[in-house]
Amino acid sequence: MRVLLVGAGGVGTAITRIAARRSFFDHMIVTDYDLSRAEAAVAALGEERARFTALRIDASDREAVTALLAEQRCDILVNATDPRFVMPLFEAALAAGVDYLDMAMSLSSPHPERPYEECGVKLGDGQFERAAAWEEAGRLALVGVGVEPGLSDVFARYAADELFDTIEEIGVRDGANLTVDGYDFAPSFSIWTTIEECLNPPVVWEKDRGWFTTAPFSEPEVFDFPEGIGPVECVNVEHEEVLLIPRWVESRRVTFKYGLGDEFIDTLKTLHKLGLDRTDKVSVPGGDVSPRDVVAACLPDPASLGNRMHGKTCAGTWVKGTKDGAPREVYLYHVVDNQWSMREYGSQAVVWQTAINPVIALELVATGVWSGVGVLGAEALDPRPFLDLLVAYGSPWGLREQ
Repeated sequence: MRVLLVGAGGVGTAITRIAARRSFFDHMIVTDYDLSRAEAAVAALGEERARFTALRIDASDREAVTALLAEQRCDILVNATDPRFVMPLFEAALAAGVDYLDMAMSLSSPHPERPYEECGVKLGDGQFERAAAWEEAGRLALVGVGVEPGLSDVFARYAADELFDTIEEIGVRDGANLTVDGYDFAPSFSIWTTIEECLNPPVVWEKDRGWFTTAPFSEPEVFDFPEGIGPVECVNVEHEEVLLIPRWVESRRVTFKYGLGDEFIDTLKTLHKLGLDRTDKVSVPGGDVSPRDVVAACLPDPASLGNRMHGKTCAGTWVKGTKDGAPREVYLYHVVDNQWSMREYGSQAVVWQTAINPVIALELVATGVWSGVGVLGAEALDPRPFLDLLVAYGSPWGLREQ
């Protein structure tokens, strides 16, 4: 397998460090708009760098990406950029006749009149509208395969297959006790993506109602996270799982809630009040800029925070239903300790936890264990091989009876 990796930021760099320890692929071409980032990712791999090449590419240039896929004889494109570039990369892979994998799906837009009651354009709609073209081409677009979405969706499918007879609710719950020395506000993941998902109307799915929206940060609940993280207040946030899981897993309700904290929520609300969450450009002395890009430029790069970060992050899926006629409630989870991920891989916990899952999916596709055509989420495929490889990679998952 020859892989084109687009994006050499925190997650992309972590992908190279994890993949370098595996033998399932022949070569990985690591690309970024900033060539120096791609070169740094490859240079850090030591003896394994012979299987990696660094090149420059503009992820928004579909034709250039299509040409590069052909020139490098790639079998699959892995998208490790932010969601703005999903559609050009998705279309480039289809045009080149190769498979595709991403960790975040095409962007949503709120309903113009009833944003907090009805869906407008949903996450992933742009990709699912092209499913027939992918099926006709006989190619696989594996979408939303990071940690959330991704591993959380694998957990949902595993619960349906092996742990439950009927499912009342599937709720993805994400929390952490991470702290960053020296910063009052330092997000551990892309602030561009964080603003997008936290300030958009959250989506909920119910069997009798379908998809609908609520107000941002709605329905707060305290969830007790494992391995010493403890109770964290979680709120509704827009996320791909709610758009993916109901397509393949039978449940009466699907939700996503994120442990943000009051200070983080207040900061996001302030950015919104000031218009600093906007993505359209505004005129300032010296040129036109996107306010959200300015916010991102003023904050530290999340990938650079590992040496200042302490604590653990937890991603998981809470499931409630019945088994053998009796009520059952479980939480399937994956915890990463930042001290461990920094020591073992030199990547901070949040980006490493995101990156391991596309590498596992790549290995399953390369070995033929996972296969298919069209636009598929992880929950459309057999979860057990994925979870077994997660353990084999040295990062086990857990199951807690609630």
